[in-house]
Amino acid sequence: MTGTPERLRVAIAGASGRMGRALIEAVTASPDLALAGALDVSGGSDIGKDATEFLGKRSGVAVTADLRAGLAGADVLIDFTRPEGTLAHLAVCRELGVNAVIGTTGFTPAQKAEIASRAERIAIVMAPNMSVGVNVVMKLLEVAARALDESYDIEIVETHHRLKVDAPSGTALQMGEVVAAARGTTLEAAAVHARHGDTGARRSGTIGFASLRGGDIVGDHTVLFAGGGERIEVTHRSSSRANYAQGSLRAARFLKGRKAGLFGMAQVLGLDAAPSGANA
Repeated sequence: MTGTPERLRVAIAGASGRMGRALIEAVTASPDLALAGALDVSGGSDIGKDATEFLGKRSGVAVTADLRAGLAGADVLIDFTRPEGTLAHLAVCRELGVNAVIGTTGFTPAQKAEIASRAERIAIVMAPNMSVGVNVVMKLLEVAARALDESYDIEIVETHHRLKVDAPSGTALQMGEVVAAARGTTLEAAAVHARHGDTGARRSGTIGFASLRGGDIVGDHTVLFAGGGERIEVTHRSSSRANYAQGSLRAARFLKGRKAGLFGMAQVLGLDAAPSGANA
């Protein structure tokens, strides 16, 4: 008789935040996963509390600021925090042999390089958006950008809640990277991030960005291909953080048994056989 498969042990960073709580709820509802750790910043209001107290039940896992204690029993860490915090977490993950799923955005090129170096010792999935739907949209954008020449202007509009601190969003930037690469250029060469005053006519081949902030909007992204006599809009709207959580759990399961390497959601979802690199 085959025994019950051992559950994947998952630690959550930013446990008291909105995304952290969505992740904790998703992990505890998954029969193949077990909550192994809950991390938060020192002095946080939930430090010392049971990680699932907000759900009205007990997990036996206390929220802690001690990284080694919080990661000691984990197979994988899921992290949606801030760049500096994520890098500190990864240093301990590398030391303990804990894999990582990174949904944090706003990394500098140097920080991305540091993450890539960590992936030589542990397995990491990193993506600016863990939503399955968003990552399918990325593939659609690649197809559209290859088929539509530079007579089609590209604009990317993203909208998020008023508390989001970085702009454009990591997802919008990845969308820009996808369409730029499909057109044989780079986002650095093509991006236009601000327009004000007498800007002159739109330069052919550029990729425009607009960032809107307000209310409690979880995340909306639209890529507009505007050509002569027609326009194509590819839009993804998030109404809940649950889709990010479920995508993150798929990424965590993908890492099971992997020892090292840097992966994107395209590999997790089987959309791309080649590593996507650190593009969050």
